[in-house]
Amino acid sequence: MNSKAKTTILIVEDQSLIRDAIAMLLSLEDDLTIAAKCSNGQEAIEYLRDHPAPNIILSDIEMPLVSGLDLTAHVTDQRLNTKVVLMTTFSKPGYIKRALSLGVKGFILKESDSNYLINAIHKVSAGEKVISTELAIMALDDNNPLSQKEIAALKLASDGLKTQDIAQSLFLSEGTVRNYLSEAISKLDATNRVDAARIAKQKGWL
Repeated sequence: MNSKAKTTILIVEDQSLIRDAIAMLLSLEDDLTIAAKCSNGQEAIEYLRDHPAPNIILSDIEMPLVSGLDLTAHVTDQRLNTKVVLMTTFSKPGYIKRALSLGVKGFILKESDSNYLINAIHKVSAGEKVISTELAIMALDDNNPLSQKEIAALKLASDGLKTQDIAQSLFLSEGTVRNYLSEAISKLDATNRVDAARIAKQKGWL
């Protein structure tokens, strides 16, 4: 009889069908057990406040209320003894650099098959770091196109400041601020300053 302790996993995913399917798949492994399932990062944070940290948190990145990246930041800030593995898609390579800086131990492509997911969880549990070659290469090519002035203006805009307030804060003219914001919107292929700020935050540039 195998007396080895099981690896506990907290699954955080906002789509219930995917969340349940992953839980069922991983629970079939003799050495893995599902500690809990949460529909977003806020639920996960509340769970972690009231329960022992699981060995692994397997989380989607894009979720309502609290994202996977924000959940990872919480784990890092609280110095919780758990390893975070994030699930992402090919279209979001910009997340990787920020997540790695927060101590993420793995990235699972949502396009991956079930065997890859299981093997990745086992490797992370054993102390390895798992990042697909495709995502690693994409992350290296994911360079920030924004200038420092554009970042500064966009950050203040994301905080809700109007053009006049941003100009006063940065000691610039309103026209210059508008130009910086316009350039940022153009570079990020965004629809407006709010959208540009959202994109830049997702990329970890703000």
